[in-house]
Amino acid sequence: MANSAVAPIMLELVDEDGTTIGTAEKLSAHVAPGRLHRAFSVFLFDDAGRLLLQRRALGKYHSPGVWSNTCCGHPYPGEAPFAAAARRVSEELGVAPFLLREAGTVRYNHPDPESGLVEQEFNHLFAGLVRDTVRADPEEIAETAFVTAEELKRRHAEGAFSSWFMTVLDAARPAIAEVTGAAAGW
Repeated sequence: MANSAVAPIMLELVDEDGTTIGTAEKLSAHVAPGRLHRAFSVFLFDDAGRLLLQRRALGKYHSPGVWSNTCCGHPYPGEAPFAAAARRVSEELGVAPFLLREAGTVRYNHPDPESGLVEQEFNHLFAGLVRDTVRADPEEIAETAFVTAEELKRRHAEGAFSSWFMTVLDAARPAIAEVTGAAAGW
């Protein structure tokens, strides 16, 4: 009989400079006060300069049902953040990013008031284009939407977004403007 136990998902713990200092199980790294770990956030846009948002699946243990950036997650220990970002975009959205580029890093500490979990992350940011038809994994994503910068302002004022969303968006804006062009308004 095969072992049906699922191996824990491990994250890279980092210091304030982003240097790896160890590993921790994913959920334990998010329990308050949180442990600083490596993460990534991806922002993909269509050729019209609209941002692909995702609403996180209701079954997610952390921040379920809220809107967020195109894709986010954690590299496996030893996995390059760029490779992890491309892998998760494919796994969650069923697409390959086009012209994916690094967009800097940002360090933050965001408690989630709903779950009590903490996002204490050293986050690698990426921006790019998507030209394929999105085929979202329903285990990860409840729905997707392409929005202009103006539509995002309205949605953000009216609906629930992830606690980290504005922090990562603001940090990635210079690279986003280069990817989408000035006319897109990002």
